[in-house]
Amino acid sequence: MNGKAYLALLAAGTASITLSGCTTAAAVAAAQVASTAAQVAAQANTAEAAAPAPAVVAAAANEPRSPEGLRYLSQPLVTEIYTADPSAHVFDNRFYIYGSHDINGTTPEDDLGSHFEMRDYRVLSMDRVGAPVTVHPVALDIKDVPWAGRQMWAPDAAFKNGKYYLYFPAKDKQDVFRIGVATSNSPTGPFTAQPQAIKGSYSMDPAVFTDDDGTSYMYFGGIWGGQLQRWNGNTYNPDGGNTDLKQDNAPAAAPRVAKMRGDMLEFAESPRQVQIVDEAGKPILGGDHDRRFFEASWMHKYNGKYYFSYSTGDTHFIAYATGDSPYGPFTYRGRILSPVQGWTSHHSIVQKDGRWWLFYHDTQLTNKTHLRNVKVTELTYNPDGTIRTIDPFVR
Repeated sequence: MNGKAYLALLAAGTASITLSGCTTAAAVAAAQVASTAAQVAAQANTAEAAAPAPAVVAAAANEPRSPEGLRYLSQPLVTEIYTADPSAHVFDNRFYIYGSHDINGTTPEDDLGSHFEMRDYRVLSMDRVGAPVTVHPVALDIKDVPWAGRQMWAPDAAFKNGKYYLYFPAKDKQDVFRIGVATSNSPTGPFTAQPQAIKGSYSMDPAVFTDDDGTSYMYFGGIWGGQLQRWNGNTYNPDGGNTDLKQDNAPAAAPRVAKMRGDMLEFAESPRQVQIVDEAGKPILGGDHDRRFFEASWMHKYNGKYYFSYSTGDTHFIAYATGDSPYGPFTYRGRILSPVQGWTSHHSIVQKDGRWWLFYHDTQLTNKTHLRNVKVTELTYNPDGTIRTIDPFVR
């Protein structure tokens, strides 16, 4: 933090968070968002030299610390609801964040994520990082999705054909994860779900990327509770389970990608595997838990290269690989985000006003893995196109 930003942070008074058009005055929220607004505003008005250190939504010395006593790099965007798995987009020069809406359910915690009982979606929006954040009304509820049974997990969104599309996973009536789509004339909804899940869809964590030529692709998949290991190619094996992943010397389970139809409601082709390889061109192996795919696909493009990023799950990294085609193969390049507080890690990367931003989540507000909060910090590139690794704590 430079001197001007530091002084601005110290001088920060209170800030507000807008909830469906109303202002809340919770002291914690005000203090957290005040520090966010002050620092980022100061950084935005300060001209830095080439390749500056990342701007962050920073934690002041008197703000909350982790159970290990570390200061957080960034503060939660909102505190009045629990949010996670942020998929951020810029529509009409405003950030819209589509994420999971965590609730405090009653199902015991297990490795399959049964305790993540989310049932609806709420959209967050803000003009810029550090500005007041609006928590919009319910955009889609599971009771309004005819095919869905339970567990509406990490969503994504897209804009095309004059409409907004919300993509979401949920377990169907047979408890198999599928991916659905809902449409709206507004980025905040309400969204109307299609009566059936996308044909040929499965698993979870949809991420839709539209290339420069207007072609859109959906990336998806997640192992363990996300059920990807139950799919051999595109054929479902109901008996598949965690034991299918115990092949340390075989290629790791691969995420999927499918081109979207022009109307954005269905796949234009059968899903295909996304290959992640090492620098020698060999597939990342299942036993390489520091680099193998687990969940949380995201795609963005930088200087003509495709950047496929994802979570490594039980090692808690956000990693990335690059390629020359939206289909891959993608060569592993490193880590974007070190482990956060909490078991899960999920992210999105978006550009606005010439700066790149990483949206992510942790469990600062509750220290409970199923009650999370969304955060944001700046993402920067090295001259060779690699991404500078972000530590979610100030050490």
